[in-house]
Amino acid sequence: MEKKSFKSKEIFVSEEEQTLNWNDVKNSFEKNFGTEVYTSWLKDISLLKEFNDYLILSVPTRFIRDWIVSRYLDKILEQVKSFKLSLNRIEFKISEEKNQNYKIDDLNKVTEIKDSILNYNRLNPNLNFDNFIEGTSNEIALNSSKKICDQLSRYNPLYIYGGVGLGKTHLLNAIGLELQDKTNVMFISAERFMYHFIKSIKKNDMVNFKDFFRKSSVFIIDDIQFIRGKEGLQEEFFHTFNSLIDKSSQIVISADRPPMKLDRVQERIKSRLAGGLIVDIDTPDFNLKYKIIKKRLEDIESQFKEKCNISEEVVNFIANESKTNIRELVGVLNRVVAFSRIHKKELSISDCKNILKDVFNQAKVITVDKIQNKVSNYYNITLSEMLSQRRSRPLARPRQIAMYLSKKMTTRSLPEIGRRFANRDHTTVIHAVKTITRLSEKDEEMKKNISHIKALLLEE
Repeated sequence: MEKKSFKSKEIFVSEEEQTLNWNDVKNSFEKNFGTEVYTSWLKDISLLKEFNDYLILSVPTRFIRDWIVSRYLDKILEQVKSFKLSLNRIEFKISEEKNQNYKIDDLNKVTEIKDSILNYNRLNPNLNFDNFIEGTSNEIALNSSKKICDQLSRYNPLYIYGGVGLGKTHLLNAIGLELQDKTNVMFISAERFMYHFIKSIKKNDMVNFKDFFRKSSVFIIDDIQFIRGKEGLQEEFFHTFNSLIDKSSQIVISADRPPMKLDRVQERIKSRLAGGLIVDIDTPDFNLKYKIIKKRLEDIESQFKEKCNISEEVVNFIANESKTNIRELVGVLNRVVAFSRIHKKELSISDCKNILKDVFNQAKVITVDKIQNKVSNYYNITLSEMLSQRRSRPLARPRQIAMYLSKKMTTRSLPEIGRRFANRDHTTVIHAVKTITRLSEKDEEMKKNISHIKALLLEE
C-alpha cells in the first residue's frame, strides 16, 4: 500500500518520518559490514518496534547483543540513519522478551494522551543531577539548571545549547525529575511536539492541543532546532511560548546552537529565546572525560558484580585520545570493556590502539570548513568558486566530493551541510553523495582521489 504524506499549509511529513523497510536496512548491513560479519552477528536482528526517533530491535542471545553493542552499534546506527535521519537511538531486546507488549495508547484526542513509550514526559530516572558529572565545560549549565529547580522563573527561559552528546538532554531530564513531584511538568522533544501538532490538525482538534500544552507550570522542550523551516509549527510554538510566559510558567529549552544562529526560524521566536539566560555546554576537557570514565567503570562493576580489567594507564589513554563528545566517549569505553571481558585479560595501550584505531582516526576534529579548504586546494580552485552557483564540471565535481566527505566525515546533518555550501538544499547534498558513491565504486581514479583527500584530512 502506497504511503501518503500528510500536508497541511506549510506542515509536511518528510521522508525522514517514513516507515523503515527493514529488509532494505539488512541488505545494507551485508553490503557495508561484509557477508562474514553479517552472517555471524547481524543476520538474525529483527525489527520489533519503530518510533520517530528510535528503534527496538530483537537479537537471539544476550551475548550477541553485547557483542553488537560493543563493536558495531555506532555503525549500525549510521546505516539506519541513512534510511531515516530522525533516528538517534537503538534499543535491543533478547528474543525471549520479543513478545513484550509495546501497546501505544489510543490517540483519539491530544488531551487523552497518557505517559507512554510514544509521548511526553519519558523521564529517564538514571538521568538525574546526582549522576551528572560536573566539569569546567558544563558547570554554568548545571548550576543554572539547579537554580531554577530551587526558584522557578529565576531564569526564564533557560536556554542550553551545545553539540551532540554533551549532556543537554541529561540536564533537561534532571530538571524534569527534580520538579515532577512539585508541579505540573511537561517534558517533550520538538519532534514530538510537531507530531502532536500534525495529529491535531488531522483530527481537527487544535483547541485541545493548545490547552494540553499551555497548561503546564514547567515546559521543557528538547532540540528546538527541529522547528527550523516549519512555519506552521513555529507559529504554534510562538503562541504556546507567549501563553506560558504570560502565566509565569518556567520554560527550559535545548538546542545545538545559540538562538540567533537558528536559521530558518522566525526572528520573533529567536528574540524570545534570547530573552532569558543562555548557557552553553562545551566539549569536555581531559579531567571531565577522566571522571566520566571512572564513574562509568564503577557503574559497570556494580551492574555486573565483576571488576573491570581496565588499568589507570588505559583510562588516561582513552581520556586523552577521545576528541569527540561524551556519548561517543562512553561508547569507546564500552567497546574496550567488552573486549576485555570477552578475552578475559587486562588490555595494554597497544591493544586499545588496535581496537580503537578506526574510532580515533575519525575522532580527529574534521569540520566542513576544513573539508572545503582541503578539496579546493587539491583541485586547485578557490573556495569562492566551490561555493558559487556555477555548474561547470571542474567546479561541480569538487563541490560534490566536498559534500560527500562532509557527510561521511562529520556529524553534520544534510540540511546543515547544504547551508555550508552557500545555502543549498539538502536534496542537492543527497544527490552529491549518491553521485560520488557511484563514481567511486566504478572509477579507480575517483576512488584514489577521495582516499588521498581523506588521508590529508586525517593527517592534520
